[in-house]
Amino acid sequence: MSGSPTYVPKSALGRWFESRLPIMGLVHSSFIAYPVPRNLNYLWTFGAILAFMLGAQIVTGIILAMHYVPSAAEAFGSVEHIMRDVNYGWLIRYLHTNGASMFFFAVYVHMFRGIYYGSYKAPREVLWILGVIIFLLMMATGFMGYVLPWGQMSFWGATVITNLFSAIPLVGDQITVWLWGGYSVDNPTLNRFFALHYLLPFIIAAVVGLHVWALHVCGQNNPDGIEIKDVAKDSVPFTPHATMKDSLGLVVFLLLYCWFIFYIPNYLGDADNYIPANPMKTPPHIVPEWYFLPYYAILRSIPNKLAGVIAMFSAIAVLAFLPWLDTSKVRSAKYRPIYKIFFWVFAACAVGLGYLGAMPPEGGYVLAARILAVAYFAFFLVVLPLLGLFEKTKPVPPTIADAVLAKHGSASSVAAGAASAPHTKG
Repeated sequence: MSGSPTYVPKSALGRWFESRLPIMGLVHSSFIAYPVPRNLNYLWTFGAILAFMLGAQIVTGIILAMHYVPSAAEAFGSVEHIMRDVNYGWLIRYLHTNGASMFFFAVYVHMFRGIYYGSYKAPREVLWILGVIIFLLMMATGFMGYVLPWGQMSFWGATVITNLFSAIPLVGDQITVWLWGGYSVDNPTLNRFFALHYLLPFIIAAVVGLHVWALHVCGQNNPDGIEIKDVAKDSVPFTPHATMKDSLGLVVFLLLYCWFIFYIPNYLGDADNYIPANPMKTPPHIVPEWYFLPYYAILRSIPNKLAGVIAMFSAIAVLAFLPWLDTSKVRSAKYRPIYKIFFWVFAACAVGLGYLGAMPPEGGYVLAARILAVAYFAFFLVVLPLLGLFEKTKPVPPTIADAVLAKHGSASSVAAGAASAPHTKG
């Protein structure tokens, strides 16, 4: 909870406005006085990084939309016009294209952190589900944005992905034609993808608002997975403690972002996308952007088209059921030694699927993708439900203050803290 507003403006005008529309009071209670666990580490800065990146993508996207032409005949040329003729157009485009990759990198770190520390467990189920919805909206936005330059990989990537809907029994072909706006990927497809790519970030921003609201209702999780019991001992005000940490994390992240923009701006792109789309010539190897590769590997690992599509979407949908699949009473992997091992195996499987998604779908690559796909689903559907039944966890400190003392304090301080703290089950 944010608590009751304690902000009182100093000026008479400020007090008059605040009594009618308490915006500053809301900001004060949510981002200044709001209590956060005192043991948060730098992995928690990725929430602020993601908020910044969403804003950056919206601003740069609006500027690019002012010069982009959503036409099959002119789209490729309009992108080249932005790069060569518009003042600082190259910078805006590189900010946007590399920003998409940075956005997904940050969201993957954010999600893996949530899985490692059990941030999906009660009472944060709705918070987690809203995060999965944001992830799905990001994937849809990223895919449609990849189509807009109308290069070879854009065109054929759109053709392959939209063709997946034709696997749906009975109505698949009709849905595919409806998506295309015709009988192939063409001008109507590009127009509607542009419209949706422009619209979806604002929908994402709205869901992010709900995500932050849900976070302030149930409070932040922390590396020890312990709820705040004593606000004075277990928490610190959001400002300056969390804001300073978030600012440092953002600065370090921006250094990485700028390195890509100014030194290797095309490293994460595909060379074929600098060739205008040609429906008569298929690239030898069609691959999506790197952040879709694990799911693309799962799709290609199954020979049946419908089964592959179901597996690919299930790989994302299963994330929403994490709060109920994990049966352990302990949140954090810090106190779950066996879970910690399985988590890192799962992370290695996800990275391996990403690598295999970029490889040709042949020979040993397909076999390896099938093995890793089975391991991916086994983590959620077998390991998590069963592990909570027999895993022997480490003792969980009764309060956050005790956990901090155990990490940084002396042995006598820890003993004194343990003696004075109320004893509860972890």
